Amino acid sequence: MANLCFKPILIVFFLFLSSSVSSISTDQSSSQNSTDKPFQNHGKTNSTKSSSSSSSAQSSSSKNSTSFKSKPVQNLGKNNSTSPSSSKNYLSFTLSLNKRSHASSATTKTSTTLLPSLAASSSTVGKKKLIKKNPFPYKSSFKYTMALVVSLPIGTPPQTQEMVLDTGSQLSWIKCNKKFPPPPKPKPKPNPSAAFDPSLSSSFSLLPCNHPLCKPRIPDFSLPTDCDQNLHCHYSYFYADGTLAEGNLVREKISLSSSQSTPPLILGCTRETRDSQGILGMNLGRLSFASQTKVTKFSYCVPPHHVPAKGPPSTGMFILGDNPNSRGFQYVNLLTFGHAQSQRMPNLDPAAYTVGMVDVKIGGRKLNIPSSVFRPSPNGAGQTIIDSGSEYSYLVDEAYDKIKEEVLRLVGPGKWKKGYVYENTLDLCFHGDVMKIGRSIGDMVFVFDKGVEIVVSSDRVLSDVGNGVGCLGIGRSDMLGIPSNIIGNFHQQNLWVEFDVVNRRVGFGKADCRTSV
Repeated sequence: MANLCFKPILIVFFLFLSSSVSSISTDQSSSQNSTDKPFQNHGKTNSTKSSSSSSSAQSSSSKNSTSFKSKPVQNLGKNNSTSPSSSKNYLSFTLSLNKRSHASSATTKTSTTLLPSLAASSSTVGKKKLIKKNPFPYKSSFKYTMALVVSLPIGTPPQTQEMVLDTGSQLSWIKCNKKFPPPPKPKPKPNPSAAFDPSLSSSFSLLPCNHPLCKPRIPDFSLPTDCDQNLHCHYSYFYADGTLAEGNLVREKISLSSSQSTPPLILGCTRETRDSQGILGMNLGRLSFASQTKVTKFSYCVPPHHVPAKGPPSTGMFILGDNPNSRGFQYVNLLTFGHAQSQRMPNLDPAAYTVGMVDVKIGGRKLNIPSSVFRPSPNGAGQTIIDSGSEYSYLVDEAYDKIKEEVLRLVGPGKWKKGYVYENTLDLCFHGDVMKIGRSIGDMVFVFDKGVEIVVSSDRVLSDVGNGVGCLGIGRSDMLGIPSNIIGNFHQQNLWVEFDVVNRRVGFGKADCRTSV
């Protein structure tokens, strides 16, 4: 979502202002085991096509429309937890099909499709259709600008908002204007064309300070909240590029079609941010869109990236529910961590989609990297995450050094721009014909448990960053201040990636994502 060239792995230096912790118990979803545990977001910074510095969380770097921020990150070294809580389930709901009058259903058109199975599962109750079963699947296209940008109609009547599809984040948030209780010192309004106007939505409501999410019994460092002067629940995030995103926790509906919408979900309504896009949080955390809607699986197909100067953004496909192409997918199981275990691993993000990676191949040659470097250590460092919200991929030093050594052996030192670092993240860059250099490197393969592979063809091994420079699309994770391995969307191009939440696995299937829309 945010615009910075470390795509969004948002390293959140959480501004946790809550000094009074109440004894109100925390609510939690009990129907889905993926939401039954506390979570914390792994450290990420944003990598997109605009420059910024990760050295200072207070920097004020500019961003462009093709880049975006990523997720809130854990405060390393702090155990991040929410209380495993009461039997109340504030987040479960029954999806409803509301018949709207012709006048009230005038919404912005989006390229979405409800598949035929939806209608078959509904029944009429008075003037309202209630879905008896999971109402998915649902299809929608997204723009790929090194972020997966979906457009969702939000509120009643709907206002279309752009949100970055982010499997590494929990909280979904939208950019709001200030037409609800303003801060003490009024500030200039954001661009109204990009902001959600709460005053125009009849389904909008603010979470009060006494809501269990606002004052949990045990402080939750992944969702820092406090009480604002209007007695509403307030949150603040600092991103790695210095961007501040802060606002209120709210409830609001999201429309899946002109006649179908969710009941109000818990979202962030962000008043202070330079980003033009919000976040659609899709990880395993209990407040993610996936958890709140109880979707059993979802998938996306990332098309090849177009350099902005060479054409408009590519278009990919996003599916909630069953994917008709899944028979050809290869699946790798998620690694799971119990509550007690994750609490002893301060560097672990238990809400992330963590998989077992075992090695990397370049040009058909195995690098024989110890598989242990791709798995969580006793303190949680080293987990391997599938993250749509991160542009590039990042590896711990032991893995990165072996890849760098092999790439330099294949290309030769003459074309290496030694000392050059692109957007503070990519330091293995070359000058010359990017495609030709890529062919000299060959295909790159990420190898996972069960022999499952992500094959990155030679023409996509390097990222064309302009001016005749191509950089390997992998950076050192310690440059982001995080101890994780992250597979970003740059290495997910022309792949169906399916997150099977119920069966706790991730599937991969080769595709021409340009024709999947």
